Amino acid sequence: MARSLVIKVTAGSDAPERCNQAFTVAAAALASGVPVSLWLTGEASWFALPGRAKEFALPHAAPLDDLLEAVLAGGRVTVCTQCAARREITVDDVIEGVRIAGAPTFVEEALGDGVQALVY
Repeated sequence: MARSLVIKVTAGSDAPERCNQAFTVAAAALASGVPVSLWLTGEASWFALPGRAKEFALPHAAPLDDLLEAVLAGGRVTVCTQCAARREITVDDVIEGVRIAGAPTFVEEALGDGVQALVY
């Protein structure tokens, strides 16, 4: 049975190192052939909007927009329903390929067979 990762990132520009680390781990896992589901919650929800990841900068780190693009190309990206609603982000606002889903979906993914969940 293949293992997979569910990664929840709760930080955005408010905690740039933690945020970038989550995206880096997601992209590295995908590059290694591991299935990845990346959840954007809290301030990370903003990165579901076009152009927002490009505005993020962290010295000595891979550009967030490149990491997000890699995850979108090979994995799944989800924005938390409540987090999106609090920020007035709708399905019409997000980057193509990003979905909005709630806690029941996160729990279902995180408790799947062979799944490792990480929270940043």
